[in-house]
Amino acid sequence: MKKLLSGAAACALSVAFVSEAAATEWNASVWGKRRAFTEHVEKIAELVSEKTDGEFTINVSYGGLSKNRENLDGISIGAFEMAQFCAGYHADKNRAITVLELPFLGVSNLEEEVAVSKAVYDHPAVAKEMAQWNAKMLMTSPMPQYNLVGTGDPRTTLEDFDGMRVRATGGLGKAFEAVGAVPTSVTATEAYNAMESGVVDTVAFAQHAHLSFGTINKADWWTANLNPGTVNCPVVVNIDAYEMLSDEEREALDSSVDEALDHYLANYAELLERWDTVLEEKGVEKVEFTPEVIAEFKAKAADPAREAWIKDMEAQGIPGQELYDLVIETLEKEQASN
Repeated sequence: MKKLLSGAAACALSVAFVSEAAATEWNASVWGKRRAFTEHVEKIAELVSEKTDGEFTINVSYGGLSKNRENLDGISIGAFEMAQFCAGYHADKNRAITVLELPFLGVSNLEEEVAVSKAVYDHPAVAKEMAQWNAKMLMTSPMPQYNLVGTGDPRTTLEDFDGMRVRATGGLGKAFEAVGAVPTSVTATEAYNAMESGVVDTVAFAQHAHLSFGTINKADWWTANLNPGTVNCPVVVNIDAYEMLSDEEREALDSSVDEALDHYLANYAELLERWDTVLEEKGVEKVEFTPEVIAEFKAKAADPAREAWIKDMEAQGIPGQELYDLVIETLEKEQASN
């Protein structure tokens, strides 16, 4: 009997060990704290676990695995399996997707941002460039058009932007530079301190970031309709880790992307509905630019930035014109369907 029990116990332990060994656990590196910007990462982790009965789990880490500017490097060496990053943090590492950060592209809502991002992410030039970092595009982190919060007197004309110290990365930084501002690319987590210490006068963020990183608490005013552009922040996975997934696990991950993005969009819509109330509660003045000022800004920033970007990309062997045309064609198609 003892021998039989020992054998049964050994068998149970063996089954338990195999079961444990078969489970897949990923780590996802993001930053800051849980907020609208990370809701799709949280949702996809939840969906993957549900679809695999807990056999495939994704642990979301807020800054515990890597600095936000180093997430792509971490993916490249397999330090973690999933990560979120923003193209403007290291434009030289992800040149092709910076087309999505060009100023005044004409994207008017988050659904359109999702559509143009998907189209660009699916382009072979993007897949090839990301593969150099052992990264595969999974999904975007759609954000509204950025706007400024600032201290002191409101800036209502382009002349007011001359000498303005602004936290703005990538194409947005170049757009503000085109009208005389002085951009700095401090990270999102550094923006509040930069504003508090006077390193910058203004900060360009989407609404959720102004809330999450506290810049709205230092603001005297907010530009409600400048809408110069946004940043593009993909979620990527390590190619080796992705290919090591079982067919069932890979299907669970891939099939959850659209649902995770739908959750993100619904959550962000609720935040946007509350935004005016937030401004009122914090005593932040809403600045509305005239159509003439916006047109002047666009003329000075959009055309030169686009032409310079295309020329620069083509010189580096990246199909800049093709990528830009893809964005515009996708946007026109999306807007026509709505």
